[in-house]
Amino acid sequence: MEPTPTARRKPTIRDVAAAAGVSRGTVSRVINGGHWVSPDARIAVEEAIERTGYTANHAARSLATGRSGSLAFLMTEPQHLLFDDPTFALLLRGAAAALSERGMTLVLLIAGTPAERATVEHYVRAGHVDGVLLISSHEADPLLDSLLEAGIPTVSCGVPLGHRAEVLSVSVDESGSAREMTAYLRSRGHRRIAMIAGPDDTPGGRFRLVGFRDEMGSDFDPALVERGDYSSDSGAAAMARLLEKAPDIDAVFAASDSMAAGAVQTLRRAGRRVPEDVAVAGFDDSGLAATHEPALTTMRQPWEQLSERMVTLLLDAIAGRPAAPVVLATTLVPRDSA
Repeated sequence: MEPTPTARRKPTIRDVAAAAGVSRGTVSRVINGGHWVSPDARIAVEEAIERTGYTANHAARSLATGRSGSLAFLMTEPQHLLFDDPTFALLLRGAAAALSERGMTLVLLIAGTPAERATVEHYVRAGHVDGVLLISSHEADPLLDSLLEAGIPTVSCGVPLGHRAEVLSVSVDESGSAREMTAYLRSRGHRRIAMIAGPDDTPGGRFRLVGFRDEMGSDFDPALVERGDYSSDSGAAAMARLLEKAPDIDAVFAASDSMAAGAVQTLRRAGRRVPEDVAVAGFDDSGLAATHEPALTTMRQPWEQLSERMVTLLLDAIAGRPAAPVVLATTLVPRDSA
């Protein structure tokens, strides 16, 4: 009797070798990405794999190579920010696509609480991933120290404060970008310019404020700086504090588009028109800026490049290839809000 589809034997390396007309050793080298395989043999094996429907046993391969074939996408933020902040989704999508092209998988890990941090630390140390893409880095976070102690290859999105010499990173020119946006606002005739900065223990929160302060020069007023946590609500609250202290401000530079959107809400509730009374600028261009009303002037981060370069850098580090930090350029995008 013909066996049912569910009862059929799974194809093996032996079947692939027979179909390709090569040895099992050649098939194994192709599957494991090894060298010393001729182009013709590689093509024959790949075609045989497709014809036979062979699927590699990743658990066995992991035992043989010491590699899991997976990387971790690690967020050290509360879970809701994955959905509230579009920047995380863009990075996640880009990293997943970059790994898919390489036949690898991406594991999403969130460590926003001490309990989550302990679970993530145990999971990573157990060897379930080959390396970590650290998406949100905070200066005093003990998780990064734990990764370093365990020798886990790690690449940070943004300069890892306190660990610049120890951890590879892919970042944008935070301070230079902030200087460019501040200079743009000043060129439009604005003089009383406030800033809604991010948390000081994050690279974006710290260095974007440095760039703003440097460009303002002698016109910098520390009273015109408030901080948020990159969320819309925090931007709205920061804008309310600024208006209470300095009702004469004529422009606001927020360190994220979400905080800029929150600032616009507060300004409207206060009867201020944007941009006629107060210009508003953001940072990221993650999708929110273009669809917001009014559309937000912002600094565009190269999201696809950030993800791709992080994956490439981490795989280089895992393989023991030379690797160095990467700094990417941003682009100023003028829109209706400023």
